[in-house]
Amino acid sequence: MNMTVSNREMMQTLGTAARAAAHVLALAPASQKNEALNAMAAKLRRSTADILSENARDLEGAKTKNLKASFIDRLTLNEARIAAMATGLEEIAALPDPVGAVMAKWTRPNGLEISRVRVPIGVIGIIYESRPNVTADAGALCLKSGNAAILRGGSDSYHSSAAIIACLQRGLDIAGLPRTAIQMVPNADRDCVGLMLEGLNGTIDLIVPRGGKSLVARVQADARVPVFSHLEGICHVYVDKAADTEMAKDIVLNAKMRRTGVCGSAETVLVDRAAAGKNLAPIVRTLIDAGCEVRGDAGTQAVDARVKPAAEEDWSTEYLDAIISVKVVNGVDDAIRHIARYGSQHTDSIVTEDAATAERFLNEVDSAIVLHNASTQFADGGEFGFGAEIGIATGKLHARGPVGVEQLTTFKYQVRGNGQVRA
Repeated sequence: MNMTVSNREMMQTLGTAARAAAHVLALAPASQKNEALNAMAAKLRRSTADILSENARDLEGAKTKNLKASFIDRLTLNEARIAAMATGLEEIAALPDPVGAVMAKWTRPNGLEISRVRVPIGVIGIIYESRPNVTADAGALCLKSGNAAILRGGSDSYHSSAAIIACLQRGLDIAGLPRTAIQMVPNADRDCVGLMLEGLNGTIDLIVPRGGKSLVARVQADARVPVFSHLEGICHVYVDKAADTEMAKDIVLNAKMRRTGVCGSAETVLVDRAAAGKNLAPIVRTLIDAGCEVRGDAGTQAVDARVKPAAEEDWSTEYLDAIISVKVVNGVDDAIRHIARYGSQHTDSIVTEDAATAERFLNEVDSAIVLHNASTQFADGGEFGFGAEIGIATGKLHARGPVGVEQLTTFKYQVRGNGQVRA
Protein backbone atom coordinates (compact mmCIF):
# COMPACT_ATOMS: atom_id res chain seq x y z
CA MET A 1 0.00 0.00 0.00
CA ASN A 2 1.40 3.38 -1.00
CA MET A 3 0.95 5.75 1.84
CA THR A 4 2.33 9.22 2.32
CA VAL A 5 4.15 10.04 5.51
CA SER A 6 1.87 13.04 5.97
CA ASN A 7 -1.23 10.80 6.01
CA ARG A 8 0.30 8.51 8.61
CA GLU A 9 1.41 11.41 10.78
CA MET A 10 -1.94 13.16 10.42
CA MET A 11 -3.88 10.04 11.38
CA GLN A 12 -1.61 9.32 14.33
CA THR A 13 -2.18 12.88 15.54
CA LEU A 14 -5.94 12.25 15.41
CA GLY A 15 -5.54 8.99 17.31
CA THR A 16 -3.35 10.48 20.03
CA ALA A 17 -5.71 13.42 20.51
CA ALA A 18 -8.71 11.07 20.63
CA ARG A 19 -7.05 8.92 23.30
CA ALA A 20 -6.47 11.99 25.47
CA ALA A 21 -10.06 13.15 24.93
CA ALA A 22 -11.40 9.69 25.79
CA HIS A 23 -9.78 9.94 29.21
CA VAL A 24 -11.58 13.25 29.82
CA LEU A 25 -14.92 11.88 28.59
CA ALA A 26 -14.70 8.77 30.75
CA LEU A 27 -14.69 11.01 33.84
CA ALA A 28 -17.09 13.69 32.57
CA PRO A 29 -20.38 13.97 34.49
CA ALA A 30 -23.62 13.23 32.67
CA SER A 31 -24.68 16.87 32.95
CA GLN A 32 -21.66 18.06 31.00
CA LYS A 33 -22.14 15.52 28.21
CA ASN A 34 -25.83 16.37 28.02
CA GLU A 35 -25.06 20.08 27.83
CA ALA A 36 -22.82 19.38 24.85
CA LEU A 37 -25.48 17.26 23.12
CA ASN A 38 -28.20 19.86 23.54
CA ALA A 39 -25.86 22.59 22.32
CA MET A 40 -25.04 20.46 19.28
CA ALA A 41 -28.74 20.06 18.51
CA ALA A 42 -29.31 23.80 18.74
CA LYS A 43 -26.33 24.51 16.50
CA LEU A 44 -27.57 22.01 13.90
CA ARG A 45 -30.92 23.79 13.73
CA ARG A 46 -29.29 27.22 13.42
CA SER A 47 -26.96 25.93 10.71
CA THR A 48 -29.61 24.30 8.54
CA ALA A 49 -29.01 26.63 5.58
CA ASP A 50 -25.24 26.11 5.69
CA ILE A 51 -25.58 22.33 5.95
CA LEU A 52 -28.02 22.22 3.02
CA SER A 53 -25.63 24.32 0.96
CA GLU A 54 -22.79 21.87 1.59
CA ASN A 55 -25.11 18.92 0.94
CA ALA A 56 -26.04 20.47 -2.42
CA ARG A 57 -22.34 20.36 -3.34
CA ASP A 58 -22.23 16.65 -2.50
CA LEU A 59 -25.44 15.94 -4.41
CA GLU A 60 -24.15 17.72 -7.48
CA GLY A 61 -21.04 15.58 -7.45
CA ALA A 62 -23.05 12.39 -6.92
CA LYS A 63 -25.39 13.14 -9.82
CA THR A 64 -22.49 13.70 -12.20
CA LYS A 65 -21.42 10.12 -11.39
CA ASN A 66 -24.88 8.78 -12.32
CA LEU A 67 -25.23 7.03 -8.96
CA LYS A 68 -28.35 5.00 -8.13
CA ALA A 69 -31.48 6.71 -6.85
CA SER A 70 -31.24 4.79 -3.57
CA PHE A 71 -27.70 6.16 -3.06
CA ILE A 72 -28.88 9.69 -3.79
CA ASP A 73 -31.70 9.24 -1.27
CA ARG A 74 -29.26 8.19 1.45
CA LEU A 75 -27.05 11.18 0.67
CA THR A 76 -29.83 13.76 0.51
CA LEU A 77 -30.50 16.11 3.42
CA ASN A 78 -33.48 18.44 3.79
CA GLU A 79 -34.88 20.55 6.59
CA ALA A 80 -36.88 17.66 8.01
CA ARG A 81 -33.88 15.31 8.08
CA ILE A 82 -31.68 17.91 9.76
CA ALA A 83 -34.43 18.57 12.32
CA ALA A 84 -34.63 14.81 12.91
CA MET A 85 -30.86 14.71 13.51
CA ALA A 86 -31.18 17.49 16.08
CA THR A 87 -34.09 15.78 17.79
CA GLY A 88 -32.10 12.56 17.90
CA LEU A 89 -29.29 14.33 19.74
CA GLU A 90 -31.76 15.69 22.29
CA GLU A 91 -33.24 12.22 22.76
CA ILE A 92 -29.76 10.83 23.37
CA ALA A 93 -29.16 13.56 25.95
CA ALA A 94 -32.37 12.54 27.71
CA LEU A 95 -31.29 8.90 28.04
CA PRO A 96 -29.85 7.62 31.31
CA ASP A 97 -26.08 7.84 31.38
CA PRO A 98 -24.74 4.28 31.00
CA VAL A 99 -21.28 5.10 32.35
CA GLY A 100 -20.89 4.00 35.96
CA ALA A 101 -24.16 2.04 36.01
CA VAL A 102 -23.91 -1.02 38.24
CA MET A 103 -24.94 -4.04 36.17
CA ALA A 104 -24.72 -6.53 39.03
CA LYS A 105 -23.47 -6.63 42.60
CA TRP A 106 -22.88 -9.45 45.07
CA THR A 107 -20.94 -10.35 48.22
CA ARG A 108 -18.72 -13.42 48.52
CA PRO A 109 -18.57 -15.59 51.66
CA ASN A 110 -15.19 -14.05 52.48
CA GLY A 111 -16.75 -10.60 52.59
CA LEU A 112 -15.49 -9.30 49.24
CA GLU A 113 -18.06 -7.02 47.58
CA ILE A 114 -17.98 -7.37 43.79
CA SER A 115 -19.67 -5.00 41.34
CA ARG A 116 -19.84 -5.18 37.56
CA VAL A 117 -19.85 -1.58 36.31
CA ARG A 118 -20.33 -0.08 32.84
CA VAL A 119 -17.36 1.85 31.45
CA PRO A 120 -16.59 3.39 28.04
CA ILE A 121 -14.80 1.36 25.39
CA GLY A 122 -12.35 4.20 24.67
CA VAL A 123 -11.75 5.42 21.11
CA ILE A 124 -14.14 4.30 18.39
CA GLY A 125 -13.40 4.63 14.69
CA ILE A 126 -16.48 4.83 12.47
CA ILE A 127 -16.09 4.22 8.74
CA TYR A 128 -19.19 4.91 6.69
CA GLU A 129 -20.30 5.81 3.21
CA SER A 130 -23.06 8.03 1.93
CA ARG A 131 -25.23 8.84 4.95
CA PRO A 132 -24.33 12.26 6.42
CA ASN A 133 -26.76 11.68 9.31
CA VAL A 134 -24.38 8.98 10.59
CA THR A 135 -21.96 11.80 11.41
CA ALA A 136 -24.36 13.25 13.99
CA ASP A 137 -25.69 9.92 15.26
CA ALA A 138 -22.27 8.31 15.72
CA GLY A 139 -20.67 11.37 17.29
CA ALA A 140 -23.51 11.81 19.75
CA LEU A 141 -23.74 8.16 20.76
CA CYS A 142 -19.99 7.97 21.33
CA LEU A 143 -20.07 11.12 23.44
CA LYS A 144 -23.00 9.96 25.60
CA SER A 145 -21.26 6.64 26.25
CA GLY A 146 -18.02 8.37 27.19
CA ASN A 147 -16.08 7.42 24.05
CA ALA A 148 -14.04 9.57 21.71
CA ALA A 149 -14.87 9.19 18.01
CA ILE A 150 -12.83 9.34 14.82
CA LEU A 151 -15.21 9.57 11.87
CA ARG A 152 -14.30 8.74 8.31
CA GLY A 153 -17.27 9.37 6.00
CA GLY A 154 -17.41 8.64 2.30
CA SER A 155 -16.00 11.06 -0.25
CA ASP A 156 -19.49 11.56 -1.69
CA SER A 157 -20.76 13.04 1.59
CA TYR A 158 -17.57 14.88 2.60
CA HIS A 159 -18.89 18.45 2.56
CA SER A 160 -22.13 17.55 4.36
CA SER A 161 -20.28 15.65 7.08
CA ALA A 162 -17.78 18.48 7.57
CA ALA A 163 -20.62 20.96 8.13
CA ILE A 164 -22.23 18.63 10.68
CA ILE A 165 -18.91 18.03 12.47
CA ALA A 166 -18.50 21.79 12.88
CA CYS A 167 -21.83 21.87 14.76
CA LEU A 168 -20.84 18.96 16.98
CA GLN A 169 -17.50 20.47 17.88
CA ARG A 170 -19.17 23.78 18.68
CA GLY A 171 -21.36 21.93 21.17
CA LEU A 172 -18.26 20.41 22.77
CA ASP A 173 -16.73 23.88 23.07
CA ILE A 174 -19.83 25.26 24.79
CA ALA A 175 -19.80 22.42 27.35
CA GLY A 176 -16.08 22.75 28.04
CA LEU A 177 -15.20 19.35 26.59
CA PRO A 178 -12.28 18.80 24.19
CA ARG A 179 -13.34 19.21 20.56
CA THR A 180 -10.99 16.32 19.78
CA ALA A 181 -13.62 14.09 21.38
CA ILE A 182 -15.30 14.00 17.94
CA GLN A 183 -12.93 14.27 14.99
CA MET A 184 -13.37 13.78 11.27
CA VAL A 185 -10.63 12.50 8.98
CA PRO A 186 -9.90 15.69 7.02
CA ASN A 187 -9.53 14.10 3.58
CA ALA A 188 -11.12 11.36 1.49
CA ASP A 189 -7.92 9.42 0.89
CA ARG A 190 -8.59 5.66 1.04
CA ASP A 191 -5.20 5.16 2.67
CA CYS A 192 -6.64 6.68 5.83
CA VAL A 193 -9.10 3.79 6.10
CA GLY A 194 -6.22 1.34 6.08
CA LEU A 195 -4.46 3.30 8.82
CA MET A 196 -7.59 3.25 10.97
CA LEU A 197 -7.90 -0.52 10.48
CA GLU A 198 -4.33 -0.88 11.78
CA GLY A 199 -5.50 0.77 15.01
CA LEU A 200 -3.25 3.87 14.91
CA ASN A 201 -0.65 2.35 17.23
CA GLY A 202 -3.18 1.17 19.77
CA THR A 203 -5.16 4.38 20.02
CA ILE A 204 -8.34 2.93 18.41
CA ASP A 205 -10.20 0.35 20.47
CA LEU A 206 -13.09 -0.50 18.13
CA ILE A 207 -14.01 -0.06 14.46
CA VAL A 208 -17.62 0.30 13.32
CA PRO A 209 -18.17 0.10 9.55
CA ARG A 210 -21.49 1.30 8.18
CA GLY A 211 -21.99 0.92 4.47
CA GLY A 212 -22.15 -1.51 1.59
CA LYS A 213 -21.04 -5.12 1.49
CA SER A 214 -17.64 -4.36 -0.05
CA LEU A 215 -16.77 -1.81 2.63
CA VAL A 216 -17.78 -4.06 5.51
CA ALA A 217 -16.04 -7.08 3.99
CA ARG A 218 -12.81 -5.11 3.68
CA VAL A 219 -13.03 -3.92 7.28
CA GLN A 220 -13.69 -7.42 8.59
CA ALA A 221 -10.80 -8.83 6.54
CA ASP A 222 -8.20 -6.17 7.31
CA ALA A 223 -8.97 -4.80 10.77
CA ARG A 224 -6.47 -5.47 13.54
CA VAL A 225 -8.89 -4.22 16.21
CA PRO A 226 -12.37 -5.50 17.14
CA VAL A 227 -15.22 -4.74 14.72
CA PHE A 228 -19.00 -4.23 15.11
CA SER A 229 -20.61 -4.82 11.75
CA HIS A 230 -23.10 -6.48 9.49
CA LEU A 231 -22.41 -7.48 5.92
CA GLU A 232 -25.90 -6.88 4.53
CA GLY A 233 -29.57 -6.71 5.38
CA ILE A 234 -31.40 -9.47 3.53
CA CYS A 235 -34.66 -8.97 5.41
CA HIS A 236 -37.81 -11.08 5.02
CA VAL A 237 -41.52 -10.70 5.63
CA TYR A 238 -43.33 -14.03 6.03
CA VAL A 239 -47.10 -13.82 5.43
CA ASP A 240 -48.63 -16.73 7.30
CA LYS A 241 -51.89 -18.48 6.40
CA ALA A 242 -53.46 -16.79 9.44
CA ALA A 243 -52.43 -13.29 8.36
CA ASP A 244 -54.92 -10.46 7.99
CA THR A 245 -54.66 -9.62 4.29
CA GLU A 246 -55.02 -5.86 4.66
CA MET A 247 -52.42 -5.80 7.43
CA ALA A 248 -50.08 -7.93 5.35
CA LYS A 249 -50.40 -5.57 2.37
CA ASP A 250 -49.67 -2.53 4.54
CA ILE A 251 -46.69 -4.12 6.29
CA VAL A 252 -45.10 -5.50 3.11
CA LEU A 253 -45.53 -2.20 1.27
CA ASN A 254 -43.99 -0.22 4.13
CA ALA A 255 -41.21 -2.77 4.72
CA LYS A 256 -40.10 -2.48 1.08
CA MET A 257 -41.05 0.96 -0.15
CA ARG A 258 -40.88 3.39 2.80
CA ARG A 259 -37.15 3.75 2.11
CA THR A 260 -35.68 1.15 -0.18
CA GLY A 261 -32.06 2.05 0.52
CA VAL A 262 -31.96 1.33 4.27
CA CYS A 263 -30.64 -1.92 5.69
CA GLY A 264 -34.03 -2.74 7.24
CA SER A 265 -35.80 -2.67 3.87
CA ALA A 266 -37.46 -6.01 3.09
CA GLU A 267 -35.85 -7.85 0.18
CA THR A 268 -37.97 -11.03 0.14
CA VAL A 269 -41.62 -11.81 0.86
CA LEU A 270 -42.56 -15.39 1.72
CA VAL A 271 -46.25 -16.29 1.39
CA ASP A 272 -47.82 -19.37 2.99
CA ARG A 273 -49.18 -21.67 0.27
CA ALA A 274 -52.17 -22.55 2.48
CA ALA A 275 -53.59 -19.04 2.01
CA ALA A 276 -51.80 -17.93 -1.16
CA GLY A 277 -55.14 -17.77 -2.96
CA LYS A 278 -56.21 -15.05 -0.54
CA ASN A 279 -52.99 -13.18 0.13
CA LEU A 280 -50.54 -13.53 -2.76
CA ALA A 281 -52.23 -11.60 -5.57
CA PRO A 282 -53.21 -8.57 -3.42
CA ILE A 283 -49.66 -8.27 -2.03
CA VAL A 284 -48.04 -8.55 -5.45
CA ARG A 285 -50.49 -6.06 -6.99
CA THR A 286 -49.91 -3.58 -4.14
CA LEU A 287 -46.14 -3.72 -4.63
CA ILE A 288 -46.20 -3.40 -8.41
CA ASP A 289 -48.76 -0.59 -8.35
CA ALA A 290 -46.43 1.27 -5.96
CA GLY A 291 -43.60 1.07 -8.48
CA CYS A 292 -41.79 -1.97 -7.11
CA GLU A 293 -40.39 -4.60 -9.46
CA VAL A 294 -41.42 -8.08 -8.29
CA ARG A 295 -39.32 -11.14 -9.07
CA GLY A 296 -41.13 -14.34 -8.19
CA ASP A 297 -41.18 -18.10 -8.31
CA ALA A 298 -43.63 -19.94 -10.58
CA GLY A 299 -46.49 -19.60 -8.11
CA THR A 300 -45.99 -15.86 -7.85
CA GLN A 301 -45.68 -15.39 -11.60
CA ALA A 302 -49.00 -17.18 -12.05
CA VAL A 303 -50.98 -14.50 -10.17
CA ASP A 304 -49.75 -11.45 -12.11
CA ALA A 305 -48.27 -11.26 -15.60
CA ARG A 306 -46.08 -8.34 -14.53
CA VAL A 307 -43.99 -10.53 -12.20
CA LYS A 308 -40.52 -11.29 -13.53
CA PRO A 309 -39.00 -14.72 -12.97
CA ALA A 310 -36.71 -14.96 -9.95
CA ALA A 311 -33.26 -16.48 -10.33
CA GLU A 312 -31.55 -18.41 -7.56
CA GLU A 313 -29.35 -15.44 -6.68
CA ASP A 314 -32.40 -13.24 -6.05
CA TRP A 315 -33.10 -15.03 -2.76
CA SER A 316 -29.72 -13.87 -1.41
CA THR A 317 -29.62 -10.38 -2.93
CA GLU A 318 -29.81 -7.12 -1.00
CA TYR A 319 -31.36 -4.89 -3.66
CA LEU A 320 -31.49 -1.60 -1.72
CA ASP A 321 -33.83 -0.54 -4.49
CA ALA A 322 -37.49 -0.82 -5.52
CA ILE A 323 -37.09 -4.53 -6.29
CA ILE A 324 -38.30 -7.47 -4.20
CA SER A 325 -38.36 -11.26 -4.54
CA VAL A 326 -41.52 -13.19 -3.66
CA LYS A 327 -41.83 -16.92 -2.99
CA VAL A 328 -44.61 -19.29 -1.99
CA VAL A 329 -43.59 -21.55 0.91
CA ASN A 330 -45.15 -24.50 2.71
CA GLY A 331 -45.93 -22.93 6.06
CA VAL A 332 -43.84 -21.51 8.87
CA ASP A 333 -41.31 -24.38 8.92
CA ASP A 334 -40.47 -23.81 5.26
CA ALA A 335 -40.27 -20.05 5.85
CA ILE A 336 -37.84 -20.51 8.75
CA ARG A 337 -35.69 -22.85 6.63
CA HIS A 338 -35.61 -20.35 3.77
CA ILE A 339 -34.57 -17.51 6.10
CA ALA A 340 -31.85 -19.66 7.67
CA ARG A 341 -30.45 -20.49 4.22
CA TYR A 342 -30.67 -17.13 2.47
CA GLY A 343 -30.97 -14.51 5.21
CA SER A 344 -28.26 -12.40 6.82
CA GLN A 345 -29.43 -12.61 10.45
CA HIS A 346 -30.46 -8.96 10.33
CA THR A 347 -34.25 -8.41 10.54
CA ASP A 348 -37.18 -10.68 9.72
CA SER A 349 -40.92 -10.32 10.31
CA ILE A 350 -43.99 -12.56 10.46
CA VAL A 351 -47.53 -11.41 9.75
CA THR A 352 -50.08 -13.67 11.45
CA GLU A 353 -53.04 -13.67 13.82
CA ASP A 354 -51.96 -17.06 15.20
CA ALA A 355 -50.12 -16.38 18.47
CA ALA A 356 -48.52 -19.83 18.63
CA THR A 357 -47.11 -19.54 15.11
CA ALA A 358 -45.82 -16.07 15.91
CA GLU A 359 -44.01 -17.34 19.00
CA ARG A 360 -42.40 -20.14 16.99
CA PHE A 361 -41.12 -17.63 14.45
CA LEU A 362 -39.87 -15.23 17.12
CA ASN A 363 -38.06 -18.02 18.94
CA GLU A 364 -36.66 -19.99 16.01
CA VAL A 365 -35.54 -17.33 13.51
CA ASP A 366 -31.93 -16.59 14.44
CA SER A 367 -31.76 -12.92 13.50
CA ALA A 368 -30.73 -9.85 15.46
CA ILE A 369 -34.27 -8.43 15.19
CA VAL A 370 -37.42 -10.54 14.78
CA LEU A 371 -40.84 -8.88 14.55
CA HIS A 372 -44.50 -9.92 14.70
CA ASN A 373 -47.09 -7.93 12.77
CA ALA A 374 -44.72 -5.01 12.19
CA SER A 375 -42.60 -3.63 9.36
CA THR A 376 -38.91 -4.47 9.09
CA GLN A 377 -38.29 -0.74 8.74
CA PHE A 378 -38.49 -0.55 12.55
CA ALA A 379 -34.94 -1.95 12.54
CA ASP A 380 -33.61 1.35 13.80
CA GLY A 381 -32.13 2.50 17.09
CA GLY A 382 -34.33 5.58 17.20
CA GLU A 383 -37.44 3.40 16.89
CA PHE A 384 -36.13 1.23 19.74
CA GLY A 385 -35.90 4.28 22.00
CA PHE A 386 -32.11 4.52 21.73
CA GLY A 387 -32.24 8.08 20.35
CA ALA A 388 -30.16 6.93 17.39
CA GLU A 389 -27.88 4.09 16.45
CA ILE A 390 -24.36 3.65 15.23
CA GLY A 391 -25.46 0.68 13.15
CA ILE A 392 -27.13 -2.74 13.34
CA ALA A 393 -24.79 -5.47 14.57
CA THR A 394 -25.56 -8.97 13.30
CA GLY A 395 -22.74 -10.73 15.12
CA LYS A 396 -23.30 -12.54 18.40
CA LEU A 397 -20.51 -11.18 20.59
CA HIS A 398 -20.95 -8.18 22.89
CA ALA A 399 -23.67 -6.38 20.88
CA ARG A 400 -26.46 -7.45 18.55
CA GLY A 401 -29.15 -5.42 16.83
CA PRO A 402 -29.22 -1.61 17.06
CA VAL A 403 -25.99 -0.35 18.64
CA GLY A 404 -26.86 2.46 21.04
CA VAL A 405 -25.20 3.96 24.08
CA GLU A 406 -25.29 0.83 26.24
CA GLN A 407 -23.80 -1.28 23.47
CA LEU A 408 -20.92 1.22 23.18
CA THR A 409 -19.81 0.44 26.70
CA THR A 410 -17.96 -2.48 28.16
CA PHE A 411 -17.60 -3.24 31.88
CA LYS A 412 -15.10 -3.76 34.60
CA TYR A 413 -15.27 -5.39 38.03
CA GLN A 414 -14.82 -3.29 41.13
CA VAL A 415 -13.92 -5.41 44.16
CA ARG A 416 -14.05 -3.94 47.67
CA GLY A 417 -12.48 -5.68 50.63
CA ASN A 418 -11.36 -5.04 54.18
CA GLY A 419 -8.01 -6.79 54.27
CA GLN A 420 -8.77 -10.17 52.66
CA VAL A 421 -5.84 -12.25 51.42
CA ARG A 422 -6.12 -15.48 49.44
CA ALA A 423 -5.07 -18.73 51.10
